Order: sequence, then C-alpha cells, then structure tokens
Amino acid sequence: MEIYLAPMEGITGYIFRKNQHRFFGCMDKYFTPFITPSFKGLPSKTERDILPENNDGMHLVPQILTNNAEGFIALCGILEGYGYREFNLNLGCPSGTVTAKGKGSGFLAYPEELDRFLDRIFERGYTISVKTRLGRKSPEEFYDLLEIFNRYPISELIVHPRTGADMYKNHPDWDMYAYVLEHSKNKLCYNGDIFTINDFKNFTERFGQPDTLMIGRGVVINPALPRIIKEGGYVTLEELKAFYSALYEDYSRVLSGTVPLMHKLKEVLSYMLLLFEDCDKTAKRIKKAKNIREFESACNELFSC
Repeated sequence: MEIYLAPMEGITGYIFRKNQHRFFGCMDKYFTPFITPSFKGLPSKTERDILPENNDGMHLVPQILTNNAEGFIALCGILEGYGYREFNLNLGCPSGTVTAKGKGSGFLAYPEELDRFLDRIFERGYTISVKTRLGRKSPEEFYDLLEIFNRYPISELIVHPRTGADMYKNHPDWDMYAYVLEHSKNKLCYNGDIFTINDFKNFTERFGQPDTLMIGRGVVINPALPRIIKEGGYVTLEELKAFYSALYEDYSRVLSGTVPLMHKLKEVLSYMLLLFEDCDKTAKRIKKAKNIREFESACNELFSC
C-alpha cells in the first residue's frame, strides 16, 4: 500500500514536507499545495516550494488549479524545466473564492467544459492524476463525471467522497465510493477523514486495504500516522518535540519577523494539539498568545505534558 500526503494550502509546503520525511517517512508521494497558472511565470514563493533541492529524496507531484487547458499545459511546460514529469489536476478545492471562478470542485458543475478541458490536456501525453470530489452540490453528479473520467488515461483518480458544498462537514459518502470502486476504469486513491489508525481500520473493514491512500489533515495532526498505518507502533512526545523544533527553526529562517512565525506555527499546532490529552489550559495559552515570548512559553509547557 502507498500513502500520499494531501496538499493543504499554507501548511504542507516544503518545510513541512521535508521534516515529515526526515523524522517519520513512510510517505510514498507528496503533493504541492495548488499552483495557479500565471502569464508572469512562477511566483518566487511557489518556485521555492517546488525547487528540487528543497524536496530532496521525496517523490513530489505539483498540483495545478485551473479551468483553462492552455494555462495548464503552459504551467506543465514550466514545471518540466524543474524536472517534473507528473502533474495533478485539482478538482477538489471547496473554497468559495475558488469555486466561484469555476475552478476546483466548482469545475465539476460544468461537465461538458471539463470534458473538453481533459481532452485538450491529455493530447500532450503528460502523466496526469486527478484529485476530485463527487460533484459541486450533489453526489449524484458523479455518475456522469465518472463516465467522463473513464474516457481518459488518468494515472490516478484521487476521490474525496464529499461534494464541494459539503466542505469538510458530514461523513464521506462511502456508498458512492463503493460505486466508484466498481465502475472506475482508472487506478483509484481514497482521500477523506483518515485521522487515526482506528479510522483506517474502519475503512479497511468496509473496503479492504486500499492500494493507495491520501491523507492530509491526519498527517498534520500526527505526522507519524503513515508509519503507524504501515508498521504499527505509536508516536512519542520526543519525536513530536523534535519535529516541532525543526519546523520552528526552518520557518524562522524564511519568515520575516516573529509575528508571521508565530502565526504559521499556530496554524500547524491547531491540528497537532488534537493529539495531546489533558493539556487544555496549555492549548488555550498557545491559541491566545499575543507575542513570541508567550507562545514559546506555552509550547515548552505543551511538550512537557
């Protein structure tokens, strides 16, 4: 079984990826947070994120967010210059600012346009995977969408069985995923709500062990989760502390000032705190910290729990 890191905007950039790889490993592919084509080329922040030297030893796949076929193809050409030969199309992002432009899961509401888009980008012979939701508003949309996907040589169809309108509410629609398993002609990868080893076991009780599994929030909560799924065991407080310390050090080098650093680390810790029991007061101190001194004091207390 292969496990992939789902892209999470603002969190799973190269600093998070390289430290997850360094301390915990067991990740077979990493996906970048989405990149949007631009006639100006790659922004410097995006370029840093995809530079091979910042992703050493990892199988990294750039994810592209667009509904413009020519823009997708042009961006693939730019990314080829950095050594990338495999690309991922984002049809899953549920953010309102994205879907309002007919991108991400918003593109799923226009199946005819999507069909023409896929026809154009697959003409070039690129290796392209697709990360998708079940539809924009209704899971029933996926019956027609799957027929479209089945017409193309998608390297992997990564399915998060919610609609865009669901955002992250409700339980993933496993009945529809069972339909996809039966009717997809492409290799499948499951994505959605695998936060713990028990979540994984519940999934395998229903579907058996998947060939591929994509996890996002679960890995930010517990960066050792892929290792635990594959090899058993658990994560230690010492490992989490070492991982966090490395994040702190790396972010402090690239962010300008202690306020951006604190906000970035708070974002990561807002997930990781779910691992810690009986530390509610410390968690509140971390969330309410107004300066780096207060924040560091609360984090030192957290990793002594």
